[in-house]
Amino acid sequence: MLALSLFVLIGAVPAWAQVANASVSTAPAATTAPVAAPAAAPNPAAFINSGDNAWMLTSTALVLMMTIPGLALFYGGMVRKKNVLATLMQSFAITALVTVLWMIIGYSLAFTTGNGFIGGVSRFFLDGMGLDAVNPLAPTIPESTYMTFQMTFAIITPALIVGAFAERMKFSAMLWFMGIWLLAVYAPIAHMVWGPGGWLGSDGVLDYAGGTVVHINAGVAGLVAALVMGKRVGYKKETMPPHNLVLTLIGASLLWVGWFGFNAGSAGAANDRAGMAMAATQIATAAAALGWMFTEWKTKGKPTILGICSGAVAGLVAITPASGFVGPGGALAIGIAAGMVCFWTAVYMKEMIGYDDSLDAFGVHAIGGALGAILTGVFAVKAIGGTAGVLEGNIGQVLIQAKGVTVTVVYDAVVSFIILKLLDMTIGLRVTEEQEREGLDISLHGEQVL
Repeated sequence: MLALSLFVLIGAVPAWAQVANASVSTAPAATTAPVAAPAAAPNPAAFINSGDNAWMLTSTALVLMMTIPGLALFYGGMVRKKNVLATLMQSFAITALVTVLWMIIGYSLAFTTGNGFIGGVSRFFLDGMGLDAVNPLAPTIPESTYMTFQMTFAIITPALIVGAFAERMKFSAMLWFMGIWLLAVYAPIAHMVWGPGGWLGSDGVLDYAGGTVVHINAGVAGLVAALVMGKRVGYKKETMPPHNLVLTLIGASLLWVGWFGFNAGSAGAANDRAGMAMAATQIATAAAALGWMFTEWKTKGKPTILGICSGAVAGLVAITPASGFVGPGGALAIGIAAGMVCFWTAVYMKEMIGYDDSLDAFGVHAIGGALGAILTGVFAVKAIGGTAGVLEGNIGQVLIQAKGVTVTVVYDAVVSFIILKLLDMTIGLRVTEEQEREGLDISLHGEQVL
């Protein structure tokens, strides 16, 4: 007991001394006015919300899963057996290529302050992105999380394009095209719609998770590539059935699950709007799957696995721009419309016009994205997203949405065409007829599925 008392007493002495010293040394002179301490600069990291960050980290992983393995399997199952590995390789290689380019300059061009068309270079090589960095576009999560989340969007967009020219582009040309297209097309469109001071976003264009930036962008580029390269050898003369619809169903299922990160994650936080976006996504996807299935059943006589999977993806595409702006009723209407319209464009419009969009990237993504963008202007609910649509009296929103669609289509088509023609004149776009007949797995990669 004595030892404990001495220990407490000895430990208290320094504290007494500090108090005494402080009372002497800090007493101001009678003639000296008190000086206010300078205000501390706000620390952005102090506003980081752990719950928001946890949800956004999860969403980032979900969106990455959409490309590898989701889209890879979805596309891989639809091509012929001799091209399945080449198709999987494209998705995987694009994931790696875009990751590096996004880190170097893509993120900076899309999501930092510049002008209405393109961002700046303040995050070149992610310079200055420390642990406490925060992008004002997502103030409650670290900028590193936000950058990586947006990276996964930049990854899947060019990966979607390959569905239009599947089974016929050279691997080297594909890499060059995707790298240039990312910086010349994707980054400017992303900045115009989502970036700070972006022209289209400032004009009121609503695109919650990528109807213009991702789906119209990818679908239009895919159509241009299919037209520039021409049809596959034997197209409409030989049967070209999907080699493994089991892979396609697995891929479509992974896309459906991953899309919750895509749409609900675009809230940038674990909040009520994320919850509504998730509900809208589920409802629209189911409605579109049924819409495509019943339309195909009625017109073709049988419902197919390929059809219901394609319908689900069409619903996911169409609800993407609307998911944070519409309620359950709007989501149901958008889903039904997407299933029926995209069935017609993928099956009948392609036949009438005669282009070879191998896996219907244009018919599903460009058409579905445009449909969803326009219908966002119809079904938007002010109480959900802050902007009213036609049903709430704001007729002009449809015109604003049409402007976003038109700008994306025109800019994307022109620049994609220029990139493709330049590559065709230099390194060439297409494999030889002999390579195409042999299959890209063997001719380009020296591998095959047994």
